[in-house]
Order: sequence, then structure tokens, then C-alpha cells
Amino acid sequence: MSSASTPASSAASDGVHADRALSDRALAASRAWVEDFVVPRNLCPFAGREVKRQTIRYVAVSAHDWAETLGALLEECRRLDEDPALSTTLLVLADGVNDFDDYLDLLGVAEALFEEQGYEGVYQLASFHPDYCFEGVEEDDPTNYTNRSPWPMLHLLREDAIAEALAHYPDPEAIPERNAAAMTALGGEALATKLAALTTVGAGRP
Repeated sequence: MSSASTPASSAASDGVHADRALSDRALAASRAWVEDFVVPRNLCPFAGREVKRQTIRYVAVSAHDWAETLGALLEECRRLDEDPALSTTLLVLADGVNDFDDYLDLLGVAEALFEEQGYEGVYQLASFHPDYCFEGVEEDDPTNYTNRSPWPMLHLLREDAIAEALAHYPDPEAIPERNAAAMTALGGEALATKLAALTTVGAGRP
């Protein structure tokens, strides 16, 4: 996997053989989603602070070979272990799990691997996908957009950094309900349009 020497870096993994042009698009769109969608709407109390600190790492990999993808995930865990200045990593899955059910299968394996490797409680593994749908919720429900992103991704967050952020956040237990209400107020059509626009970032077209 290609390395990056500074926080807030972006990298396409050579070891997992994600197409370079596709990886660049996925990274650009994911960064734009964080900075232009998540932060302005305060969907995550953690995100705005880390954007300002430039401590977010973006890495694009292929998910065609799950063994290699999971190896890349563990490599990012080790990078976080070794670099305390880096707060969080977005592992963007540039191809291979466009189908949401396939993504959920990969997520389940990743969560089991986390527990096996002793990372449970150290890092949190958050999940995002363009077609994310919560269990028991209709696909067109706007609340799904709290976890919909331009590209599939696995988000690594430090548990202690989350605790620090929430300690200064009013009524953190109500965050999911507030986010769901905000998405409902925006409406599914507007959210779909915004997400589609973000998906084209870096593609050389509007």
C-alpha cells in the first residue's frame, strides 16, 4: 500500500490493485462528502474538528479480493497505532462492493476480524454506502442518508477521540435522532440530488 507521511493524506493502494483513475475519483468524492455534506450539517461531532486539524486520512482500495481488502484495513489500524497525530481513516472501497448486500457481508467479516485482532474497543468501525438502508426502514426513507456516502467505505475512528469529542457535545445520546430529523427535513429528493452531485466530484464533469 502506498504510504503518506502527513495527516489528512489521500492514497490509492497499490497492493490491492484499485484502478488509479477510479481511486482518485473515489477519494475526491469522499473528501467532498465529508467537507461539504457531513461537516456543514454537523452529522458527526467528530468530523468538523478533525477536518480543521487535518488529521483525516483517505485511502482507496479495491474490494474484489476480500483478503487483500481486510489486510489493507488492518494495515490502517497499525498506522493509527503508530501515528497518534492521525485521528481517523476512511478506507474507501473504489470497486467490488457496489451492491449493498455484498458490502454488508464484507462489513460482517471486518467486524469479526476486528474482534479477533483485539481492536474492538480501540477503534470503532463505522459503515457507509451509497445504498445504505437501515434494517426495518424503507429504501427511500431520508433517514438512510445519515449513512449514505458517494462510495462504499469503512471508517476507522479512535474510540478515545470519539469520547473526547462527545464530552463537549450537548446531549450526545440524541445525535442519531437529531440527524434523522435533519435528513427528513431536507427530503429524499434533495438528498439524492446532492449525493449524486458529490459522486461526480473528480470525474471531470459537473
